[in-house]
Amino acid sequence: MEDCEDSQRNYLTSEEEEDFEAIQGNDITVKSYKVESRITSRFAHTTVKSSVVNSGPNAQSIGFNVEIPKRAFINNFTMNVNGITFTGSVKEKSVARNLYAQARARGKAAGIVRTNSQAMETFRTEVHVPPGSKVEFELHYQEMMQRKLGVYQHTLHLQPGRLVPLLQVDVYIFEPKGIKFVTASNTLGEQFSDLTKITHTKEKAHIVFKPTLQQQRKCENCTESAVDGVFTVKYDVERESNAGELQVSDGHFVQFFAPSDLSPLSKNIVFVIDVSGSMWGLKMKQTVEAMKAILDDLSMDDYFSIIDFNHNVRCWNEDLVQASSIQVNEAKKYIQSIKPNGGTNINEALLRAVQMLLRASNQGLIDPRSVSMIILVSDGDPTVGEIKLSTIQKNVKRVMREEFSLYSLGIGFDVDFDFLERIAMDNRGIAQRIYANHDAADQLKTFYSQVSSPLLRTIAIHFPENAVNNMTQNRFDKFFHGSELIVAGKLQPSDLTTLQSLTTASAANMDLNIKTEADIHGLDSVLSTHQHSFTGFARQMWAYITVNQLLAERSLAPTANKKRRITQRIMALAVEHQFVTPFTAMLVEGHDQGGTERLIADSPRDSKHGCCSTTAPLSGPHQLLYANPQWIQPTYAPTQEATGTLESTIITSVDNDPHFIIHLPKSNMDICFNIDSKPGHILNLISDPGTGVTINGQLVGSKKMKNNKIDTYFGTISIYSKTHGVQVIVGTNRIDLMEGRNNHSFSWGATAELVLDRMRVTIVKEGHVTVMVDGKISVMVLLHRVWKKHPVQVDFLGIYMSSDNKYSTRVHGLIGQFAQEPELKVYGVHEGADPKKKEATMEVKGNKVAVTRGWQKDYRRDKKRGSDVYCWFIHNSGKGFIDGSYTSYILPQLDSFLTAI
Repeated sequence: MEDCEDSQRNYLTSEEEEDFEAIQGNDITVKSYKVESRITSRFAHTTVKSSVVNSGPNAQSIGFNVEIPKRAFINNFTMNVNGITFTGSVKEKSVARNLYAQARARGKAAGIVRTNSQAMETFRTEVHVPPGSKVEFELHYQEMMQRKLGVYQHTLHLQPGRLVPLLQVDVYIFEPKGIKFVTASNTLGEQFSDLTKITHTKEKAHIVFKPTLQQQRKCENCTESAVDGVFTVKYDVERESNAGELQVSDGHFVQFFAPSDLSPLSKNIVFVIDVSGSMWGLKMKQTVEAMKAILDDLSMDDYFSIIDFNHNVRCWNEDLVQASSIQVNEAKKYIQSIKPNGGTNINEALLRAVQMLLRASNQGLIDPRSVSMIILVSDGDPTVGEIKLSTIQKNVKRVMREEFSLYSLGIGFDVDFDFLERIAMDNRGIAQRIYANHDAADQLKTFYSQVSSPLLRTIAIHFPENAVNNMTQNRFDKFFHGSELIVAGKLQPSDLTTLQSLTTASAANMDLNIKTEADIHGLDSVLSTHQHSFTGFARQMWAYITVNQLLAERSLAPTANKKRRITQRIMALAVEHQFVTPFTAMLVEGHDQGGTERLIADSPRDSKHGCCSTTAPLSGPHQLLYANPQWIQPTYAPTQEATGTLESTIITSVDNDPHFIIHLPKSNMDICFNIDSKPGHILNLISDPGTGVTINGQLVGSKKMKNNKIDTYFGTISIYSKTHGVQVIVGTNRIDLMEGRNNHSFSWGATAELVLDRMRVTIVKEGHVTVMVDGKISVMVLLHRVWKKHPVQVDFLGIYMSSDNKYSTRVHGLIGQFAQEPELKVYGVHEGADPKKKEATMEVKGNKVAVTRGWQKDYRRDKKRGSDVYCWFIHNSGKGFIDGSYTSYILPQLDSFLTAI
């Protein structure tokens, strides 16, 4: 114990290129090296532990080094030296340093050192101990998984630097909605190809990597370890198509939003490329290679131009041009011919790019639903024209419109990346460092692919004001395919058992309202039963997002006073949630008879701790697509206009196997008939060339025969407005909406309202879809779910139409022909074979038809039992009541109109 008290501790500040080793020291025995990550709902808590013995004859320093992701926050570090435990606690940096100084410790024992690796930082600690000493290190850090290109990636650096008797990595994933896939591709070398084991159930996955001592050897008799590299786990979650995922736990909520089945918005892009002398050689070669691939990726709906700059600014084309194959090829030739030289005039180049977008916008060339962006590629600081960075930032901010975004790509380390990040965040974009090496072109292409497919604009995620507080950023400028928007906050105390949210957004050809809800207590009870879940995920995720947003806000704060206020908030949160940030430090204290020993784990002096968010809070007024939802009458509820009050109107309908009920208002009578057709047949219900609307249903058969007959039901309903070029196809699994080249898909799993120019579609979760065309024709499609393992029945649809629908005089179809009500007469009512069902004769359309009094079901109010509708039933598939034979109404396609009958 006495020896341990005299141990000396050093703080490594070197950034020299050196072989990284997790455990450093001579004549030491590393007993174990264990890494465990628990990922719950995209939030990861990672623990790195190692047990080491000084087995040499002399006192020596033992180092414990961990590479951690730049976006992670260290939140605990403990060290046990010969029975003395040093425990960590996060404090404001000045408090920690004062306590540390008071203890007159001989040197700092832990610290974060910046490295030049692409996404990692190095935590280093050293302790000087006598021979025979046993040291146990344990580091904890937390981070939120970021979804990029449809994947969450969790990266662990494994570089023990020596053979370890117990080397083990465990990654536990728990995702309440289910895990879509999980992989752990081998990047450590051929000899480890079959050593990673993955067990995977619907909601949980466990990834284990545990090579034996022999398997770790570089060769059969080698004493060197081959474990040296990155261990990467990739996964994605199951999600309802275009619905949000709302989770509530521990008094906090987290809303995830990552829609997929939507058509991309068109883009207007100005590429601004640095061609100063410093870009000469590999940098320019890689930039040209990347630009060629990026230009090839543009679609015909996109518009673009290129500005290249050194001390002068040149435009390939003064105006945006359509990305036709001819223009793209011309642009590629231009890029290829660039010869870098001269200085760097960033200010002039960016102002010219904004002017180009403004001109296109003022001339009406820009589709109001498109996305406009500037992509800047530069490798150095300005040397010509305006060179003061803060002035350049102000100049660009002043001319940029709210709907434009700026993305900055900094090549290499000569560029002031802080500046590029600030100017991007200030203008609704993000920045990324590109490492000037052989794969720079791939880095540029990967970045572009993350922003190349915008699906939504002006997204807002609303919650009832009396239900939540302390919400993180809930308005977003854009959503890109493969990414994810996340909003977190605290629940206000209440008696609520469910929490609701409403997401509003603008897509390529429509506005969306999507409702999401969650059980307030359900997830906590599930988490408590899972041994390896991280139960505090929601609380820590809220703090993580909030701290990152405050760090981003601070970097853009215009005054020292505002910066100071934001810093106070960051420090308070970081201390409460135990995060080591640029403004907090971890004080590591050990107690024994000799008093208190204090060490300090500090963050880099560089205020740009890599964890900082690249999503700036949106500035300026943001126009909501809809007014804030009134939670008593939410905007996502079907409006009377949308449904045509179909819940209560007297209607005409087709439901079950298909039973038609035709309501004839003048006669105040309901007429019923069945159509016995074959699975796959498409029946026309409404064909109205006058309004340009056709409504068709495709039959699906039961799983097997019943009474020597296959029952048929409607499995798909299509509502097509030829006039507007819009088709809604409702199936039992999803709802597809198509307009020209825009195809969107929605699941039955969320309530949503989709507003197009002349059509409104309302989806009620697992209930019904209402389609209103031009305010005149209203259709409700009802979803009937059956038990999945039912031996006979299948899911099917019913369709209900208002008798008030306004068709043209040319309307026809199995239902449409009765918009012009025929004259009819029922007489000769008498007892039938079934005493409960009277029989009669009906005269209609010049035919005498035998009819039976019976009833059919209307399922609008009660999907299980339905309500009885009494009607005169016509046999033989409506023969004599409908024009011609039912076979005349069988069409080739879902969007076909009837030809003459």
